[in-house]
Amino acid sequence: MRRTILFTLCVIFITSIFAESPHGKDFAIKCEVCHTTDNWTKIKMNGFDHDKTDFPLVGQHKTVYCRKCHVDLNFKNAKRDCSSCHKDVHELTLGRNCERCHTPSSWIVNNIIQIHQQSRFPLVGAHAQIDCNLCHKSASLLRFDPMRSDCVDCHLKDYNATTNPNHVTSNFPKNCTQCHDQRVWTSATFDHNTTGFPLTGAHISVNCTSCHKNGFGPIPTTCVSCHLANFNATTNPNHVTAKFSTDCQTCHNTIAWSPSTFNHNTATAFPLTGAHIGVTCVSCHTNGYGPIPTTCVSCHLANFNSTTNPNHVTANFPKTCETCHSTTTWVPSTFNHSTSTSFPLTGAHIAVDCVTCHKNGYGAIPTTCVSCHLDNFNSTTNPDHIGARFSTECQTCHTTTAWAPTSFNHNTATSFPLTGAHITVACYSCHANGFAGIPTTCVSCHLTNYNSTTNPDHIAAKFSTDCQTCHTTNAWAPANFNHNIATSFPLTGAHIGVACYSCHANGFAGISTTCVSCHLANYNATTNPNHITAKFPTTCETCHTTTAWVPSTFNHSTATTFPLTGAHSTVTCTTCHPSGFAAIPTTCVSCHLANYNATTNPNHITAKFPTTCETCHTTTAWVPSTFNHSTSTSFPLTGAHTSVACVACHPTNYAAIPTTCVSCHLTNYNAATNPNHKANPTVFTTNCTTCHNTTAWSPAPLFNHTAFFPIASGRHSGISCATCHTNSANYAVFSCVTTACHRTAHNQNQGNAGCYSCHPTGRAG
Repeated sequence: MRRTILFTLCVIFITSIFAESPHGKDFAIKCEVCHTTDNWTKIKMNGFDHDKTDFPLVGQHKTVYCRKCHVDLNFKNAKRDCSSCHKDVHELTLGRNCERCHTPSSWIVNNIIQIHQQSRFPLVGAHAQIDCNLCHKSASLLRFDPMRSDCVDCHLKDYNATTNPNHVTSNFPKNCTQCHDQRVWTSATFDHNTTGFPLTGAHISVNCTSCHKNGFGPIPTTCVSCHLANFNATTNPNHVTAKFSTDCQTCHNTIAWSPSTFNHNTATAFPLTGAHIGVTCVSCHTNGYGPIPTTCVSCHLANFNSTTNPNHVTANFPKTCETCHSTTTWVPSTFNHSTSTSFPLTGAHIAVDCVTCHKNGYGAIPTTCVSCHLDNFNSTTNPDHIGARFSTECQTCHTTTAWAPTSFNHNTATSFPLTGAHITVACYSCHANGFAGIPTTCVSCHLTNYNSTTNPDHIAAKFSTDCQTCHTTNAWAPANFNHNIATSFPLTGAHIGVACYSCHANGFAGISTTCVSCHLANYNATTNPNHITAKFPTTCETCHTTTAWVPSTFNHSTATTFPLTGAHSTVTCTTCHPSGFAAIPTTCVSCHLANYNATTNPNHITAKFPTTCETCHTTTAWVPSTFNHSTSTSFPLTGAHTSVACVACHPTNYAAIPTTCVSCHLTNYNAATNPNHKANPTVFTTNCTTCHNTTAWSPAPLFNHTAFFPIASGRHSGISCATCHTNSANYAVFSCVTTACHRTAHNQNQGNAGCYSCHPTGRAG
């Protein structure tokens, strides 16, 4: 007892001397956990449970003295990466991710082959059997500097020594994978069809050196690069003098050089049709088979010039012969004015002689009516087109059938259809100054009627000059004004019988359509309830209709964003609106904070429950609570979680907590020994859902060994873990080569995972 008191006094004394602990002000562990009263510097190694930190000690780390890692006595935020304690003997040639190859249980690497499979150069075939140093020939055996992965980097000697065929003299490319694979160097598998030049037809049986005379380096793939002699020697026809293209594939294929497969219709842009089919080639290709024009006139200019019926030259016909002729025959002409031009011939135009319009030849001429009929326009007197300022768009009133009678229709030809009294009005009544564009508004003709009207006085009443609002073309009076369709304010209820001047006291110009603009006096005079003191909004239509000011038609559920349900239906208005009916909060807690604070089972404040009351309660009653963990949270309760008491997971409060399995089940993870999870973190991660579900921790129903190696069927089915995983402390170590399994002459010297390197799926081959 005396010693304890003395120790406590010493701690108080030391604390008073040093403002901060040597371990840092955030080190919140009691001194006596690690120190004793016998000797302050002698640390109790088993006094502190390092496994309760976020860096549990496993393997060789358990035997390391604390100061090896915590050299500055600061036990907060110590470095966790391997390189902070372990010198990188590889000199960063393998990166800083030491745990790829090493574990806390053993620094020695036992799975080199498996690790290499994750690199950019997986070891397969013969590569899986060779010693590392044959490729990694650096000065230090612990350095694995990045190296090239091209075959020739290691196999240049094989390339140079090969004589059947001789790769060097044949200029073979050094891309070995074109012909070889990683299982064996011999028995090359080269396929010429995988190059940019597949072998077809007669090329298949040709000896390689016929084309590769100077070696197997890149050579041209054009036909003429090999067949120029054939091109030059051909005389029927003579390819050189005829200036044939050297694109041999135009006429020939790989089956045979002759007969030629040339097809004028598919091989050129000029298919042969009609009379062209029987013409000899030299008729068009007089100067050889180089590119020639494909226009008709390039061959038929003589025909064009000699034609006299009609004379094409004097008539200025265009030289696009295909407009009137086809390849079947030059005559008769196939010209069709309706399809060949943009001016179809209709009515009286059909029988008109061509030269009537084409006086100056057949070049392009105007297609407007007036370009031919200006004389008709100028000479017309009934009515006088010039004096009436008619438009020269003759088609407005006339057709090609005849100039007279006119076919003018005011309803279709203008934007002003004639209706009612307008139908019988003489044209000059409106077109007093001619037929040029005139206004189409009513007031442009009827301003006198507007000004002289006194019942009611349109000017004094400030009526709009849009006459059609109240009048029709049938008659000026009576007016057919309809307030419901002519304005944006339909008259309903009590508004129907109200005299116009009650609202339009200052005239009929635009006035406000809000209720309060007329009924402000009603709003101010209402006392049951008093609208002003209650701060009611002036949007009268919220509670009243045009039928009557009273009774009110207010409906809280439709007129607001807060429908009244449950117990809210019977609450008096002033309970929620004590300070008036202006906008108030609609959250539950804005009215029920007292209920929240007073609740003790459970205590909402200490449990840090959210103030979103609707999560657990309804408007029917405050109790009982309707909380449902599965629908109200992102963590549905299933299996064994269903019957767990709330405080088991929420020991301090109900604020958001982690939803990962390991956040609650780390103890189960660390205590698992069959197999040992903590000793094999790379295999048994803390993602518990990989193997377990909420029904029970064991047996693990979800673990899928097939992700690593299939054991669900065949000879591997049903074997125990220890059969292959001989080291129970490290499941990353496994062996196929055991006395009970695959101990054969084929693999007895291939190392710990010899079978797996060639049989990663357990299958033969």
